[in-house]
Amino acid sequence: MIYFPGFNVSFSINPIAGKIFGIAIYHYAICIILAIVVAVVLCYKSKEKFQIKFDFILETLMFAIMWGFVGARIYYVLFHVSEYSSLAKILQIRDGGLALYGGLIAGGIVILKRCRKYKIDVLDFLDAIIPFIAIAQSIGRWGNFFNQEAYGTETDNVFRMGIQTLEGYKEVHPAFLYESFATFLLFILLKILQKNRKFKGEIFYVYLFFYSSVRMLIEGIRVDSLMFYQFRISQILSGAIFVISGIMLLNNIQKLMFNHKNRSKMLKKVYKKVP
Repeated sequence: MIYFPGFNVSFSINPIAGKIFGIAIYHYAICIILAIVVAVVLCYKSKEKFQIKFDFILETLMFAIMWGFVGARIYYVLFHVSEYSSLAKILQIRDGGLALYGGLIAGGIVILKRCRKYKIDVLDFLDAIIPFIAIAQSIGRWGNFFNQEAYGTETDNVFRMGIQTLEGYKEVHPAFLYESFATFLLFILLKILQKNRKFKGEIFYVYLFFYSSVRMLIEGIRVDSLMFYQFRISQILSGAIFVISGIMLLNNIQKLMFNHKNRSKMLKKVYKKVP
């Protein structure tokens, strides 16, 4: 049972949605599949963005998603080695155990290699698809709700979530909900920016900048963060991405402003010469 005392609502949650031919189907998996389907459908409706064929986008996304799952699992297992004593346990992903950053890294490598192979500008490609990555994250995070994971420290704010833990009943930050809401807002922002892109990589850098800042804050309250000694891995990685993407944004904005000033000066000179 999951409670939201601030809104006086409760949910009776079973991680298993049902069975097909005796095989358990988890809500977590349904959320992930729904996230992928919604992202692909929205991407199709926005096809031919930045002169990139949808067939290439779809094929590349399928490879990226496939390897993304592998990367997400490897990333998670690396920081929980003691829990996985056999290959069979590593391959058992139906109960969760995927790390988002691992998936993004693996998927990013696939995208980079395919764009180079087919001579597609990787920044154009990323600008075309990144809003749909954000909406997929927003939907996929609800898998954590059904698994009762990715929650934070105890709190008494209005959004608090009541759950039963090994230590008893607790009211905690629904960290998954915060991230789901933030990435949905980010999706809207990116779609607006996509309509009038000022420079290559703008949409991608904005995504990295805002998502990493949100993730840094959320990781600070999560109780199940991947740790390296006393350090939260995702928080460190988010901090590095925040700084790098911020520098890239500032650098491109400065170039844009410099070019704009130069064009203005040239136009003034032309106007002066006109009799």
